[in-house]
Amino acid sequence: MCEEDEPSQPAKTQWFDRKNYVFVEFCVEDSTDVDVVIEKFRLIFSCKTADNTKLYNNIELYSRVEPNDSRHKRSGRSITLFMRKVDGKKAWPRLTKEKNKHAWLVVDFENWREWHDDEEQMIFMEQYANMMKEIKGTVEPPTMDDLDD
Repeated sequence: MCEEDEPSQPAKTQWFDRKNYVFVEFCVEDSTDVDVVIEKFRLIFSCKTADNTKLYNNIELYSRVEPNDSRHKRSGRSITLFMRKVDGKKAWPRLTKEKNKHAWLVVDFENWREWHDDEEQMIFMEQYANMMKEIKGTVEPPTMDDLDD
């Protein structure tokens, strides 16, 4: 693993929040020597790029995750991981514990979703579907006899 005192730079990172998981993607093409360590309150990532540049991220997480129920996968373009949140009912407003903005860290808005809204919308849709079932058959459709041919 690349140590903090070795010359390195952080990997470009994007993340998004879901109800039970936090998803993180380290955008590194053709990575080698990939090492991912997920701890309860910390995520440590290191690798080398195709041109042998050392990348290192040490992220103190916003809240606690379950390391034993978290996974990562390396592809040719990135290293993607998901971490199970211990408190799945709590949305994460940011990935890091501190409120500082980092140039290397961005929200993945393409995959971001307000999961609180999803539950409310699902409840509304179920109520609407039940209402439509109740209405169906109680009112006869119009005859349409007065329409011109």
